[in-house]
Amino acid sequence: MAFLDERIGIIGAGAAGLITAHVLLQDGFTNVQIFTRDKSAGGVWARERIYPGLVLNNVHGEFRFSPLDMPPPANAEKIGGRLSGYDMAAYMEKFADTFLKGKIRFHTEVLNVRRGEYSPWVITVSDVSDVSGEDLPDDIEFDKVVVCTGGCSTPKIPEYLSQEAANKSSFNGLILHSNQFGAYVDEILSRVKPAQPGIDTGSVVIVGGGRSAQDMATYLANEGRKVTVVFEKIDAFLATSRPLPEFIRKSRFLSILSPHIELRTRLERFLHGTWLGSKIVHFVWDKITSGSFSTYSIPPDSPLRHAHSLFWAIRTNDEGGYRPNSFHALVTTGKIEALAPARVVSYGVDGHSVVLNDGRVVKADIVILATGYTSSWGAIFDEKTVLDLGLERHPPQLNVAATWDYPSLANPPITHPNSQQWSSSIYRGIVPAKTIDRRDFAINGAVFSANNGYTYEVVAHWISSYFLKDNMRISSSPQEAVEHAERNSAWMKKRYPGILTWANESYSAALPFWNWPQATDELLDDMFLSGTRSGGNWLTWPFKVIDLQEIANLKEERRALRIAQPI
Repeated sequence: MAFLDERIGIIGAGAAGLITAHVLLQDGFTNVQIFTRDKSAGGVWARERIYPGLVLNNVHGEFRFSPLDMPPPANAEKIGGRLSGYDMAAYMEKFADTFLKGKIRFHTEVLNVRRGEYSPWVITVSDVSDVSGEDLPDDIEFDKVVVCTGGCSTPKIPEYLSQEAANKSSFNGLILHSNQFGAYVDEILSRVKPAQPGIDTGSVVIVGGGRSAQDMATYLANEGRKVTVVFEKIDAFLATSRPLPEFIRKSRFLSILSPHIELRTRLERFLHGTWLGSKIVHFVWDKITSGSFSTYSIPPDSPLRHAHSLFWAIRTNDEGGYRPNSFHALVTTGKIEALAPARVVSYGVDGHSVVLNDGRVVKADIVILATGYTSSWGAIFDEKTVLDLGLERHPPQLNVAATWDYPSLANPPITHPNSQQWSSSIYRGIVPAKTIDRRDFAINGAVFSANNGYTYEVVAHWISSYFLKDNMRISSSPQEAVEHAERNSAWMKKRYPGILTWANESYSAALPFWNWPQATDELLDDMFLSGTRSGGNWLTWPFKVIDLQEIANLKEERRALRIAQPI
């Protein structure tokens, strides 16, 4: 095929970028280039971004790819298979070294992506390793572009907690965002000494209740430092006294207990389409929640009870088995102070404190802002390109009829009115609906999944089929694709009320969190490939372990279809 030598630019060397490049190369594309500003592969798991205490919030095996095995972590059976940031960095580096030598341009900042005058795409890049400032931006032409920047690279810092706000209050402590923790960890340990009774050795305040906030607090507390974590709500979590068996945690069991946009099986229609089924669904989720709290002996009046819902939210961490040095254990034993529900609203006028929304003043020598991230797309696309592609969130363009009157979705939590005002026009979370017929632009990493490795790999094959102009069961026109995307946006707001006010658009174009098996089945169906690959009969299929090896031969399967059904 003549177009296999077309130039493909991939922005981002994280997990999504690495597997996308690998699949494209395996499919015969020869001119593939990855850009990253980092000095190593891995994205959020790049070695320069990780820090002591950083752990993966999924069980082992749920963040790898079929071409490369991942060794189990130390004490895997005891701790439920938690992987450290260093484990992840090593895996991503090995993947890049094994499959993508010479394909990654490190130290390369992407400044702009736009339609070209003489080529489909132009990517403007700059060498960030050039400290002389003499290196001029370079325009590189491409035929196709894949954006794999994810949603965790551009820090979101509230104006009232910015360095400028601190200066106005004469706050004289150190302020940093959580993505800077690795670079500042030695300075933090130097400024704040190990806690001693009756002596002020310094204190750290962490703003936020997400995974990063928990990991940083855990590390500092285990180093003996005084740490206070302030949050309105903390991430939900799964924990058991003993690690769950694989036929529960690595099967479709949890996915079928979460309603999907389409209820494709008789069991799902019973669970979510009937009163009795919905009672069973919420009974199981309630038992998982209460069991997690019991695992860590969390009392009813603990700040940790101010947590997101396992069923209604996607802010969830899998803690595996009980660990005495973990965040929840350290809060329960008083080694980490947790203040909730509370919000830091300003810096104190005394120069070494923060003020909470209820008027309390908390001493702080160092403030770490685990306040999330803004969209990574805003830095690389100008307004015209964003509008042309339809990447922006916008008010709903179509009146989508409420077709999901599921009993399991009755009585949703109350949300902010603004949460219903936005829609996305990214088809399948992969392709801008407005330009679906051009087949020269795609996104990997914007589908929010509980199993990123499996999801990213299937998405990579979908993108490659899309670029190869394979026969695909997808919308045949931009208008049809926009209608599909609008319907998906309406579903996201129905399924996870209020979530679009939290998750930025560069990693929430689709939200099949618990339902990643159903979502990847749909992508396989788009490529005319079989789904539900874990097998089983009418009784056992929900409990069959989903293994990455079941998608290891997608390239060969797609090639066979291509030969049998030429365009």
